[in-house]
Amino acid sequence: MSLIPAGPAPAPRLHRAARVEDAVHQFIERRLGQGGWDATIVPYAGYGAPGWVRVLGRVLLTRLRRRPGRQIEKVRGWRHFATLPVQHAPVVIEAGGTRHEARADRSGFIDLVLKADLAPGWQSVRITSPGAEPVDAPVRIVDPDLRFGILSDIDDTVMVTALPRPLLAAWNTFVLDEHARMAVPGMAVLFERLVTAHPGAPVLYLSTGAWNVAPTLTRFLSRHLYPAGPLLLTNWGPTADSWFRNGREHKRATLARLAREFPDIRWLLIGDDGQHDQEIYAEFAAKYPDSVAGVAIRRLSPTQAVLAGGFPTPPGSAPGGGASPASGPLGETWLCAPDGAGLWRLLREANLL
Repeated sequence: MSLIPAGPAPAPRLHRAARVEDAVHQFIERRLGQGGWDATIVPYAGYGAPGWVRVLGRVLLTRLRRRPGRQIEKVRGWRHFATLPVQHAPVVIEAGGTRHEARADRSGFIDLVLKADLAPGWQSVRITSPGAEPVDAPVRIVDPDLRFGILSDIDDTVMVTALPRPLLAAWNTFVLDEHARMAVPGMAVLFERLVTAHPGAPVLYLSTGAWNVAPTLTRFLSRHLYPAGPLLLTNWGPTADSWFRNGREHKRATLARLAREFPDIRWLLIGDDGQHDQEIYAEFAAKYPDSVAGVAIRRLSPTQAVLAGGFPTPPGSAPGGGASPASGPLGETWLCAPDGAGLWRLLREANLL
């Protein structure tokens, strides 16, 4: 995701799939614009440090107006994907007393790093766009004196998802009511103890999930008492140069970006062994050893591993695969346990909690 400059600029030729998608969106947008549909800004939590901030959001067309006092009791996952972006929508972001003009990208996304004088802690920035009601987007400003942060996967790490097996993934994403989703046992308590032991430590959630489900994930994390933190998700659909986005590359690129943006923070990386977290975290630790405080891996049961599309990982087959803290190839601490309580015990033994 990137923000298109406000002025005209030559655009690279898009992949055929992206051109088809854009044509469909433009046709539907013209039809909906005649039927009373309005632009709506969906704010996402961003982050930054004194002097700069990363602002995230999306501009969509919608005709749903929430009446005062009305609560949506049940939200099926598919509803979050039945959306239409406002392509290249002009936006104005006000942050720290400074006004910035830009445009959303071809999918309506706002992803902008701008100069802003904001104090450490949770702050907000104002996003406006023609025809849409202004919104305030939360941003977490990281104290420059902090040296410890928490970065966690979501699927099968904090929330039981059973990814990436296609049918189960589709059921969880498109059909299952959001209130029926289950939290991984003990993980919310683990996170609460981590932020208590490290006051002010930033918590970020990294996933290959689509931005469409960001509101659902935010409500899930809040409902199950996980600490608030920005979500770092990806966009569905064709990219400018391919049919679909690469989830693993999204995680690799995001980790590298955080290492550059916060060179003094050492991250505790939390994930599971059902997908590629161990491989990605090991690569990151090899390239940015000073940015890793430790790696905590939730070990799936044999049944969970199969449902997640993989195979059970024998204890000891990867760094931290046993029942006690172990060292990775570069000396970083690797931990592995089936739930939050087990990881908490290992973190205490490793003096990370």
